[in-house]
Amino acid sequence: MESSIVHSFFLIFAGAAIVASIALYTRQPMIIAYIALGILLGPSALSLINEPKLMDEMSHIGIIFLLFLLGLDMQPSHLINMLKKASWIALLSSIAFAILGFSVSILYGYSQIESFIIGIAMMFSSTIVCIKLLPTTALHHKHTGELVVGLLLLQDMIAIAVLLVLYSTASADDSTIMQYLKPLIALPLLVTGAFLFVKYILLKLISRFDRFHEYIFLVSIGWCLSMAVLAETAGLSAEMGAFIAGVALATSPISQYIATHLKPLRDFFLILFFFSIGASFNLDLLGLVILPALILAISSMLIKPVVFRYLLKGIKEDASTSWEVGFRLGQVSEFSLLIAYLAANIGLIGQEASHVIQATAILSFAMSTYIVILNFPNPIAISDKLRRD
Repeated sequence: MESSIVHSFFLIFAGAAIVASIALYTRQPMIIAYIALGILLGPSALSLINEPKLMDEMSHIGIIFLLFLLGLDMQPSHLINMLKKASWIALLSSIAFAILGFSVSILYGYSQIESFIIGIAMMFSSTIVCIKLLPTTALHHKHTGELVVGLLLLQDMIAIAVLLVLYSTASADDSTIMQYLKPLIALPLLVTGAFLFVKYILLKLISRFDRFHEYIFLVSIGWCLSMAVLAETAGLSAEMGAFIAGVALATSPISQYIATHLKPLRDFFLILFFFSIGASFNLDLLGLVILPALILAISSMLIKPVVFRYLLKGIKEDASTSWEVGFRLGQVSEFSLLIAYLAANIGLIGQEASHVIQATAILSFAMSTYIVILNFPNPIAISDKLRRD
């Protein structure tokens, strides 16, 4: 196993270095290059990587670090105000996108339950793509960034509720009610415990030993992953736990130091994430799913900006901000992939419907990335004018 992992890492990161170089020379987004590399090296093509599930589990750590770093840049008071303001927008937009997915799927002959699951998968936008393309210093402390993050967090909460329903369908036992109540009780306890722990223990430890940089690095990673595991144990998502861990530290001056030093670690795992998306796709089903997936991805990219434009108008957002938020949230989510895998595993949908969701996610990731890097400030823009770290 050890040599297999080393060999896999060699292929992934040596290959990523090559495709990234080609992408930069040809002025293409590197995210798309990583997904393409996954498809090429994965089981459906050259089959040089035969452990996509292992890679997927490891890449999940990248999402956890991404949310932790995002939390470090979010002031709790601003975040609470934004969540209050945008909650009804997240709910109404999710319903609109679900109707879109359901309608297109019915037209292409999928069963009602399959169309319903595809519709649900269309409700959410990708936290990882949106945040990856959101400048850390330029937008996180500005209104546009707060809107995007607030809507993403509310969508994540809806997605967690959907996943809980699917998990309860899979288990179908007497503990179903407890599965719903557990996260509702756990969330306020987790938030309160995190802020108290940071205030009375963590910050005191950091201030005492702040001259040891290695210690701060280890403590911050330990804090992030501990909260991720606690949240998962409590029936929430690991990502939400990591985000809470970051927000709890955000008011401390040390937060920006931690954010700067964890970025390389985050990028390491995010490469694995995008690679695993490509590696897990079955190319044999491409001919069956490409047309409905294209329709869904294009519809998502066209309709989501319009929906957000008019919903955000209801809270008096200007047209420019509303359009930008809509285009940044135009893709499908990584939660959609989880919904596809889980629904297929418990027999609610077939492999073809599952791959429609997967193909839609990949296509929408690509389309959204191109639209954002060509039109809005982002860290990987082709134009120097738009590039913002």
